[in-house]
Amino acid sequence: MKIIKRILKWAVSIILIALIVWFEIAYWTSSNDCQLYSAAPTNPMKAVVYCNYGVPNLKFQEIEKPTPADDQLLVRVRAASVNPLDWHFIEGTPYVMRAMGVGLRKPKDTRLGVDFAGTVEAVGKNVTRFKPGDEVFGGRTGAFAEYVCVRESRAVALKPANITFDQAASVPIAAITALQGVRDKGKVQAGQKVLINGASGGVGTFAVQIAKSYGADVTGVCSTRNLDLVRSLGADHVIDYTKEDFTKGDQRYDVILDNVANHSLSECRRVLNLDGKYVLIGGGGVNESRWVGPGLTHALKAMFLSKFVSQKMGMMLAELNHDDLAYVADLMQSGKVTPVIDRTYKLSDLGDAIRYLEQGHARGKVVISVD
Repeated sequence: MKIIKRILKWAVSIILIALIVWFEIAYWTSSNDCQLYSAAPTNPMKAVVYCNYGVPNLKFQEIEKPTPADDQLLVRVRAASVNPLDWHFIEGTPYVMRAMGVGLRKPKDTRLGVDFAGTVEAVGKNVTRFKPGDEVFGGRTGAFAEYVCVRESRAVALKPANITFDQAASVPIAAITALQGVRDKGKVQAGQKVLINGASGGVGTFAVQIAKSYGADVTGVCSTRNLDLVRSLGADHVIDYTKEDFTKGDQRYDVILDNVANHSLSECRRVLNLDGKYVLIGGGGVNESRWVGPGLTHALKAMFLSKFVSQKMGMMLAELNHDDLAYVADLMQSGKVTPVIDRTYKLSDLGDAIRYLEQGHARGKVVISVD
């Protein structure tokens, strides 16, 4: 028995040493494609790239303009928008992201941005749903640029005529997250009581309007300065979190959409009906819990707790797709949803936009003008 224990101890030690050696080698040998930017492009366009983590390393420069494949459309980007997802990639936090393939020492993918809106400039020979001149919006990595190529079958849809490019660019990640949180995870029905914690943010402003379109009785939680904004979006009730803690009130809710994660799960359960649903959408700033992130910790707790209680609790990650973009487009066309834009920055000032978003006080979306 002593020999077996000694062998196991040595085996564990060898495995740990091997992992440490692997990590060190992977860390110091990690690289990206930044060498491609050293040569002058033959067909240039302006874009934001980053070769190392951190906002100071963002570079606004000329790179090669993309050429659409047979199943792609080339879009002249008129506007893009900033999401928490972007500053997570820029900062490389939580650090667990780096070990999961984002890049240990430096980012593997040097292009940034997802949300875009613009005009179709060219299409591949197999594209049938779009043509040059169409105004579109959608999601594609590398959106912080003058041009982007996106597959016809992926997350791209026609822009409603009654909204601007800036408004359309604010939609993809935030609105689809709100839609899938309300419809798919929350399964909100007419007459249900829905609480949206963080109702004045990017996802929250869409969630209030989408929940109302489903006929819900909506309560929005926000700061004092945003009470009127959230009311204007259709919220039936508003709670000023600087003066009142919603988890200590008498009201019970069928669904809680949590964009902030600033309350414990037990506190949220207290105001959730026995068969209610708690949907974690986000939470925490870029500098909080830099190793695994507050959202992941909260989500793991929710998944574990959900197995032992009657309420359904969990986290959601949005999946961008054409059908949901088209659905949100119809909501905007009918006037049921109107994007809220806080500030607009130039593409060359993306760093300033990221710094503003990091403060955590944006009302609605922060948009990047590419014109």
